[in-house]
Amino acid sequence: MVQVCLNGVREAGDGSAVPLSPAALADAAAAAVAAGASDIHVHPRTPCGQDTLSARVVAATLEAIRARVAVPVGVTTGAWTEPDPDARVGRIRSWTVLPDHASVNWHEPGAEEVAAALIERGVGVEAGLWSGTDGAARFAVSRLGPSVLRVLAEVTDPSPDTAEDTAHALLLDLGPAHGRPVLLHGEDGGAWPVLRLAARLGLATRIGLEDTLVLPDGRPARSNAELVTEGLAQYGRHRRGF
Repeated sequence: MVQVCLNGVREAGDGSAVPLSPAALADAAAAAVAAGASDIHVHPRTPCGQDTLSARVVAATLEAIRARVAVPVGVTTGAWTEPDPDARVGRIRSWTVLPDHASVNWHEPGAEEVAAALIERGVGVEAGLWSGTDGAARFAVSRLGPSVLRVLAEVTDPSPDTAEDTAHALLLDLGPAHGRPVLLHGEDGGAWPVLRLAARLGLATRIGLEDTLVLPDGRPARSNAELVTEGLAQYGRHRRGF
């Protein structure tokens, strides 16, 4: 599986290709799926561009994307969207339109409660385990571990020279991951090396403007679809050992 991460916390200043509004996200999602993406991760945004868990904004974003594609669509629940854990849970319980899945950063305060609220509502949980945090250790002893949809092994090392080693260390820390599927990805300078490692290991991965703004050769990416096209090509070559 190659998931597309459409926008993340990128802003308009990061380039005109970064989609922010529901309509722009829907257009980007449709193009990325046509290019081969089989799953979508998105950060719903307020009209002023802030990440949010607002029921109204989440609904508008999901409905716009689902009108264009038939693949699963997930959202973030990162603490920056709502710093107070109880308020974050309240937001999730107020949703009128549910995503197929939502990522929960396990190193953040309230992660277990946020994950439990999602599971109670029938939303799949992507357990986000960031390198350089205690997320993997916390997840290893979590009672919710066996119930998550999958694990996101998230390599936050942006260096192309060290990201692969950081990924190996994170996977070692992760261990059996409660038997759940693992999606491995990197960011910025580490995005492409980690994608190629995921291919060699036979793991799911993701690519998109949230994780990188450039193609493997350093040229600016014109769209999420272009990143997905190149990501699938890279994955296929390295999966076959080329």
